[in-house]
Amino acid sequence: MILGIETSCDDTCAAVVTEAGEIRSNVVASQGLLHSRYGGVVPEIASRRHLELIDAVIEDALERAEATLDDADLIAVTTRPGLIGALLVGVSTAKALAAARRLPLAPIDHLQGHVLASTLGEHPIEPPFLCLVASGGHTFIARVDPSGSGPEAYEVLGQTLDDAAGEAFDKGARLLGLGYPGGPEMDRLAKRGDPAAFDFPRSLPGDGLDFSFSGLKTALLYRVRDLGDAEAERRRADLAASYQRAIVDPLATRAEQALERTGIDRLAIGGGVAANSELRARVDALGAKTWIPEMSLCTDNAAMIAGVARFQPPLEYPDYLALDASATVAA
Repeated sequence: MILGIETSCDDTCAAVVTEAGEIRSNVVASQGLLHSRYGGVVPEIASRRHLELIDAVIEDALERAEATLDDADLIAVTTRPGLIGALLVGVSTAKALAAARRLPLAPIDHLQGHVLASTLGEHPIEPPFLCLVASGGHTFIARVDPSGSGPEAYEVLGQTLDDAAGEAFDKGARLLGLGYPGGPEMDRLAKRGDPAAFDFPRSLPGDGLDFSFSGLKTALLYRVRDLGDAEAERRRADLAASYQRAIVDPLATRAEQALERTGIDRLAIGGGVAANSELRARVDALGAKTWIPEMSLCTDNAAMIAGVARFQPPLEYPDYLALDASATVAA
């Protein structure tokens, strides 16, 4: 039994996952309402809230799994990338729990969690496969198991050159006067609008599989200014639908191109933007064999962190006592 802990941003998460990939529990305590008054995540506030919640969230995850800490065989925790103060809460907690019981500990990359989220559950995806990860901080498409070594290895085929897709959603939502987090608010509003009402740019830079979203939010800013406050408010649903389509189009296009160029016919999606209803529909219509995780595995969660730990060797006591967190991705 693997106890997973995730505190890379503003969600305090704990989960219990078996070696076979069964999710026994997956608890997420969101800080969305806490940070909504600021229009985004405040790192210091997030860290303090993690300290307040972490023990209760772990206890809840164990209780839902009908287990105790004595049943745990392995502790898995996110160590990178993320908000450094937030990460340290999870890492310190995981080290204390593991050391107290002399359990092994697996340090996990948050992005690898999103890549392998679809390997959990009753019908897991098997390598080799492609994975499109789109979140608030990262957007990339990767080939999993590039050398036949297993699902723990992946090769990035293309990535954003500037803003992430989730960041574009959040910034666009702010321009339209929507709440935080912006992605779900944009998705709900877009369902009432016309995605062809406004022509926003789609950027597919170079001949590779990279993304670019920085010019998109500027285009929305200028369009809102040109319309004026009253008209922009009246056509807010159309603006949301058109803007969302301009984000989803490059994601779906690059996924389709990656499938064609690699010859791989299995595709998974991950990250918070994978919860977007239009992206889910577009990916499902590509004609490939697609794995679209349930909503709870798209946004930050600890089940995906515990899931990665099944594929990599853990650190034994006391080797992990000097383990530290890192705000950046691995070099």
